[in-house]
Amino acid sequence: MKPKILVVDDEPDALEVLAFKLKEAGFAPLLAKDGTRALALARDERPALILLDLMLPEVDGLEVCKILRRDPGTAGIPIIMLTARAAEMDRVLGLELGADDYVTKPFSPRELVLRIRKLLARAKTAEEAVAQLRFGVLDIDVPHHRVKVAGAPVELTATEFRLLEVLARRRGRVQTRERLLQDVWGYENPIDSRTVDTHMRRLREKIGPAADYLETIRGVGYRFAADE
Repeated sequence: MKPKILVVDDEPDALEVLAFKLKEAGFAPLLAKDGTRALALARDERPALILLDLMLPEVDGLEVCKILRRDPGTAGIPIIMLTARAAEMDRVLGLELGADDYVTKPFSPRELVLRIRKLLARAKTAEEAVAQLRFGVLDIDVPHHRVKVAGAPVELTATEFRLLEVLARRRGRVQTRERLLQDVWGYENPIDSRTVDTHMRRLREKIGPAADYLETIRGVGYRFAADE
């Protein structure tokens, strides 16, 4: 599945060029012309990375960045800020608000793609670095695909294990059924969300005392509610 990159810019020409370059590089671009649309897409689509212009109508880029970082569901998405502003103060402010990188216009599309790849690789490495996940009575051994509850081994299918791992790694962040179908099952066009509910029910039955960590968010999806 191609990584989704959300591009936020109020200039149609810039959106067109970036969309073309991203498709050429093997990404799936999502396009937004203003901050309001950007926030909606970020929450609904959960892109792998966001290219965010500072100068936007309605809600500017800095405010969009601030809102994304406050929302547990989008707080971990890498952000590269794009802007014509060259002042050091703007760069510093953007980074202080949570941007991961900063590119000043005009820029080389090739260089931008390289920065995207490096940032995505860094984010993936940071996530995979956590090989052992422990939450109270629940132990998840990622490399060996083993789960224990209160010291007792629990037999999970590969899909059940992946579902538990994804939720645990994203603890505190609500995951929609559609997002889980994409990230756990690999469905690019999710149709029947009952698949998630069925697996979740079986997973809860198997992990017993640890089932309370898996919260149902009515009308939305699920959340892993636990602190390490």
